[in-house]
Amino acid sequence: MLMTLFHLIVEFFKIGVFSVGGGYATIPFLYHLINNYHWYTSDQLTNMIAISMLTPGPVGANMATFAGFQTCGIFGGILATFALVLPSLFFVIIISKLLNKFRENFFVQSILYALKPAGCGLLAAVGFGFFKEHITNIYALMLFIFLFALSFKFKKNPLYYFLIAAIVGIVLQVCNVKLI
Repeated sequence: MLMTLFHLIVEFFKIGVFSVGGGYATIPFLYHLINNYHWYTSDQLTNMIAISMLTPGPVGANMATFAGFQTCGIFGGILATFALVLPSLFFVIIISKLLNKFRENFFVQSILYALKPAGCGLLAAVGFGFFKEHITNIYALMLFIFLFALSFKFKKNPLYYFLIAAIVGIVLQVCNVKLI
């Protein structure tokens, strides 16, 4: 149990250091934990992502809390969340002290400019993996395409599209049609 807590702290500290771009950037690292530690399953991660989007607070912290709780109970949830947030605290303190001094520096601007596509690439890779794993039939594909098109046309909060997907899922479940 003590070794598991140690690994939990180390892994979520690493996730906190390297998940640049917000909570969704933690998803590739959480998939990595499935393969290396088997603390939770791919289906649990999918549920964790959905619940984290719907609950208040940062998505990454919510997912760390859930993963830690799944692994070592309440104490594990607290430690995983703390380990995830700790690097950000250090970075914010250091960057706030240095940013004013180097705000116009070409190298600082270049690094910040390069981090954006790297974060997008990580999210795209996870999205593709999620799509490949969970879109398993024509109904799910049609629902995905429909909601994707709606999101571009109406530019509403993503929660609206989750609500539509939930309603469609309930209706199809009642009609005994499987999406996944």
